[in-house]
Amino acid sequence: MNLVNKKPALLLIDIQKGFENETHWGGNRNNKDAEAKCALLLDKWRRLNLPVFHIMHGSKNPNSPLHPSKPGFELHDLINPNSEEPIIVKDVNSAFIGTDLEQRLKSKNISTLVIVGLTTNHCISTTTRMAGNLDFETILISDATATFDRIGLNGELFDAEVIHQTALASLNEEFAKVIDTDTLLSKLDQ
Repeated sequence: MNLVNKKPALLLIDIQKGFENETHWGGNRNNKDAEAKCALLLDKWRRLNLPVFHIMHGSKNPNSPLHPSKPGFELHDLINPNSEEPIIVKDVNSAFIGTDLEQRLKSKNISTLVIVGLTTNHCISTTTRMAGNLDFETILISDATATFDRIGLNGELFDAEVIHQTALASLNEEFAKVIDTDTLLSKLDQ
């Protein structure tokens, strides 16, 4: 079946200006063009008249760049929503916890989700796991997500690309099908 016929919803997660300050998040971000890939997919979804949901992280920490009082809370300019695209604000890693996302999806009979955004090992991973557990057919786009370096428990540095790849490997075929942007676009054009 053509993916378009499934009316998949595009979930754009935490594509916010606060992530532009790489140092705050650990530095050395991978997939520097993830937002551009997200914008490409958003454009395709709009042209196909498919459902789009913008998810924003509203941190409870007043010092976070993603706190609603900070300029970093704003969505990235490349993915500004139109008037028909809902914006859902969360304050935890999962887009399903403390929001009405699941109810909105079910009310529109949406059973297939395409997930993109930031960061791979945090909100993307948590939302993808929950989507799979909630029995949504879930597709995660590997090159439309990104993350940052992390410091391990013993002070060792873990490279952002390693963090990204291991997060994707943990999700693939367990909670979601992980594919890249070109593969997804080809499935939409079939």
